[in-house]
Amino acid sequence: MVLERKHRKQAVVEAAVAVTKDADQTDASLRPTSISEYVGQTDMKKHLAVYLEATKVRGEPLGHTILHGPPGLGKTTLAYILAKEMGAQIRVTSGPAIEKAGDLASLLTNLQSGDVLFIDEIHRMRPAIEEVLYSAMEDYALDLVIGKGPSARSMRIDLQPFTLVGATTKIGAVSMPLRDRFIHTFKLQFYTKDELTQIVLRTARILSVTIDPEAASFIAEASRATPRIANRLMRSIRDFAQVSGEKEVSARRVRSTLQSLGIDERGLDTTDRLILLSIIEKFGGGPVGLGALAAMLSEEEETLEDVYEPFLLQCGYLHRTPKGRIVTKMAYELLGMDLPAGNQVLF
Repeated sequence: MVLERKHRKQAVVEAAVAVTKDADQTDASLRPTSISEYVGQTDMKKHLAVYLEATKVRGEPLGHTILHGPPGLGKTTLAYILAKEMGAQIRVTSGPAIEKAGDLASLLTNLQSGDVLFIDEIHRMRPAIEEVLYSAMEDYALDLVIGKGPSARSMRIDLQPFTLVGATTKIGAVSMPLRDRFIHTFKLQFYTKDELTQIVLRTARILSVTIDPEAASFIAEASRATPRIANRLMRSIRDFAQVSGEKEVSARRVRSTLQSLGIDERGLDTTDRLILLSIIEKFGGGPVGLGALAAMLSEEEETLEDVYEPFLLQCGYLHRTPKGRIVTKMAYELLGMDLPAGNQVLF
């Protein structure tokens, strides 16, 4: 049993990906490797540049940092960049992967001075595991209880100074005691069309693809303000162009590929339009509860709430009310439908 537990803890440590300061990620990853290459999030980069410079002068690790925002905006990429800017190693894990407090303790005790521990989906950590982090973040020490009952005893293990970088799509789901222990909190914003165009052009260079500037702009427009989607579309369009024997990605190629993928020029896909159409046809334009909508579409509530709704809300096609979701006038116009007489919408 003891040997099995030892092997399990070692597996947890090995599962945390270690990236040395000299490790160079393959071009296929498309991840920028420095703050200067990182496009967008201008205000956040300015603050990080100050904090990084200050820590280098003092010879200390960066203060614990939490990054939050919708999926695909670059939280993981930024964690790697922070480690490289500090000349440190990074170990990567996720909240759901840490099943026991001992797993986290194994990770922390294997960190070297200045290392970065990146925990993705940190809001999904169990409360008992979070408590292990409290003393580690504040005092660089682990307070553990060995044994049970009258024979139980406490033990403190000193840790090397490190930086914890947490990422979450639900900052409100992170407990207050844990959230308060982070020195820096940054919210990643959706990207503008110009920023996404820069990302698409950079991705094209990495993939050795010649692309027309108008085509890059068109991809940016259809990327839902999210770099991850822009890169995914760029890869798909490259494949279509290569199979067709085209040496340059043109705007015409982008339009035809997006059409075949069911994506319109605004970035809305088949599911987006189905959500809006279902609310109109099945629920009279709303309001409709999230549970009822998810059941009708055979989708998980979290998928609708985290993946599809943010962009529909941002574009103004959907609105949340205390009674449920309702579509707006813009949604009717998008689908080419007439607004029913007497139907009250906000926009």
